Amino acid sequence: MNYLRKLAGQTAIYGFSSVIARILNFLLVPFYTRIFIDTAEYGIINELYAYVAFFIVILTYGMETAFFRFSSKSSDKGIVFSTALIALICTSFLFLVFILLFHPQLSRLIGYGDYKEFLLLLGFVLSIDAVTAIPFARLRLNNQSVKFALIKLFNISVNIFFNIFFLVLIPMLIEQGFENRFFYFIYKPDFLVGYVFVSNFLASLFTLLFFVKDFYRINYKFSWKLFLSMLLYGFPLLIAGLAGTVNEVLDRIMLRYRLPDGIDALEQIGIYGANIKIAVLMTLFIQMFRYASEPFFFTSENKKYNREMYAEILKYFTICGVIIFLVISLNIDLFKFIIGPEYREGIVIVPVVLLGNLMLGIYFNLSVWYKLKAMTYFGAIFATFGALITISINYYFIPSYGYVASAWGHLMSYTSMVLLAFFVGRHYYPVPYNIWLLVVYIFSGIALYMIASRLNIESEFYRVIINNFLILIFSAFVIFFERKNLYKIIKNTEVYK
Repeated sequence: MNYLRKLAGQTAIYGFSSVIARILNFLLVPFYTRIFIDTAEYGIINELYAYVAFFIVILTYGMETAFFRFSSKSSDKGIVFSTALIALICTSFLFLVFILLFHPQLSRLIGYGDYKEFLLLLGFVLSIDAVTAIPFARLRLNNQSVKFALIKLFNISVNIFFNIFFLVLIPMLIEQGFENRFFYFIYKPDFLVGYVFVSNFLASLFTLLFFVKDFYRINYKFSWKLFLSMLLYGFPLLIAGLAGTVNEVLDRIMLRYRLPDGIDALEQIGIYGANIKIAVLMTLFIQMFRYASEPFFFTSENKKYNREMYAEILKYFTICGVIIFLVISLNIDLFKFIIGPEYREGIVIVPVVLLGNLMLGIYFNLSVWYKLKAMTYFGAIFATFGALITISINYYFIPSYGYVASAWGHLMSYTSMVLLAFFVGRHYYPVPYNIWLLVVYIFSGIALYMIASRLNIESEFYRVIINNFLILIFSAFVIFFERKNLYKIIKNTEVYK
């Protein structure tokens, strides 16, 4: 069987749902950047969701990947599921109690003493999302990609509905003189940013209802021995996840404290956060690939030619990533209209963010070896090293370069992790990657972008035509070098012969 076609098929299924979900979710970016004309308000959303990213890693503590690992090795998948689920229910409940008791103090600690309700709402969101992580993981393991997709789509649709309901519909009806006690009860004009978190909470709550039957039907058996083994396997992934989250979102927190006096940090965070969202196509590509490939890598561990297969997967992943980089970077004059005019001054960081995300996707491919060999502590080491680079670049360069330094911090951090994963992995789990060809593809894409940026074509119409012609040149270059393998994939013949 052609494994590339199988993985591509699974990626397409997850990809279709992810594309629709991301498109729906992405509509919130132009929505927010036009509702919140004050960029500082959008900065609040970006900063608080940065904290959310940290805590969701802590609350799941590597259990998703541990669930994949132990389910693929165990004859009793039910006990693995129930043990992981019970563990997350208990820890999420304890976390929620902690938030209920101490959210006023925690809000003051992070500089949001006047918005303690925001932290309370996000505490509920985090607890619910952590509990549903394992049911979602089981859907992926069982190849129930359609059900997985539909639930994810439902979650985002509910989130968008309530955002529109609270931020557009109710204010419009009140402005037109529509009198309704219920509206006045649930709507407060000075709580606008808070309705973003209310909408998220309601979406998570409705999503939880989809798994009520799963919670009811499972046999609640808990194995301490299994749990400790899963915890031991997942703990390095927790450290790696925290370090990875540092790489991903710490810059939004550090911007608030490292920007010079006289600069509104929340405004800068809002501009930075909005422009990062323009790189959504690359983020989407990585996400849908991860959904499909993680269980795929585990189930194909003992297949013939599995290492050659991993090398081919990375090559085509890189090609697709470079094409996405070129499509967005060379059409930035069009993509900039996604965000409101007040946010477009930060458009210069988008190509750098795209390259950083591409490096992250390559790292994900290269890191398969330490998960397969149960050497997850290497993931913690690599991610911690990357986090130190992120922290250093942001600490030393934000005062001079602002969010531009944060964008470059992403790129430098993920590039360092790629190099570490490759050179260490070559010793423990050698995979025949064609590194020089990958380097050629990546630098060819960068070179075409540099050429386009130096042309200085005044006419936007001709600039778009020429830039897209450069994308066609790169595509033709790839097709020429990959023509034999592409023919085999299309014909569904063995790639490795």
